[in-house]
Amino acid sequence: MITTELSKVESRRRKVAVGEFDGVHLGHRAVIEGSDTVLTFEPHPRAVVGPTGAPLLLTTLEQKREAIAALGVRELVVATFDTEFSRMTADRFIADVLIGALGATEVSVGANFRFGAKATGDSEVLRADSRFETKVAEIVSGELGLISSSRIRAFLAEGEMEAASAMLGRPFEMWGVVGHGEKRGRELGYPTANLRPQPGCVVPAFGIYACVANGHPAVASLGVRPTFEDEGEVLLEVHLLDYEGDLYGTELHVAMLSRLRGEERFDSVDDLIAQMNRDSAAAAEVCKSHGN
Repeated sequence: MITTELSKVESRRRKVAVGEFDGVHLGHRAVIEGSDTVLTFEPHPRAVVGPTGAPLLLTTLEQKREAIAALGVRELVVATFDTEFSRMTADRFIADVLIGALGATEVSVGANFRFGAKATGDSEVLRADSRFETKVAEIVSGELGLISSSRIRAFLAEGEMEAASAMLGRPFEMWGVVGHGEKRGRELGYPTANLRPQPGCVVPAFGIYACVANGHPAVASLGVRPTFEDEGEVLLEVHLLDYEGDLYGTELHVAMLSRLRGEERFDSVDDLIAQMNRDSAAAAEVCKSHGN
């Protein structure tokens, strides 16, 4: 899949799915299905026009790109959403962006999609335009009810990774470039690859997680390490269960399968090591159950 800035798109006829698509969850997939092009916005429109700013994001642009590419989409078009773009009327968005730039023959949106200055455009405005066919995907429900990015954020805030995964259609992931491994972890027999959470993105509930990191079963600690009072920065510390090499400088993709427990403070290092042994065994069982 190619990624193109809106200002640089080549002229051709397109079937376009339009939306922010934060998380690329199962509801978003229903909108994207059958489209060869996805139009998304960067930054999140609410960062420019929302009264409280953008929500914490489920996916960076890079994560969103990978998830959309996995759906077989030909092209991701990224529109820079700035103050000028936010003032574009609904009619102008249709004429200049959908038809003029993208050559849309089919436009797919979600039932609650709004566009144009002051959100005056909606699916009915699109349906009234005969220059393209409009497809409107209804809000998708699953076993846990209506699927939405806000509900997924709420599940992550509680550490309910299985519920978040069910709505996403895949495990929630944290990505980052590995900094120097945590010296204390190596001394304890648990060398870690450390990631800082991406600015502006969701950080799940602090605790210990069973994960898969770049295909390897892993156990990870997310939080501030309360046993050691000199620690304070939020880190995701990942210990790969079947890998002993140096990961410094590697981009690590950590799929968070299940929260094993909350973050705790231990009275002694021996107590901490004993719990880490139990956590590693539990993580190995979770990863095995997921085929890793």
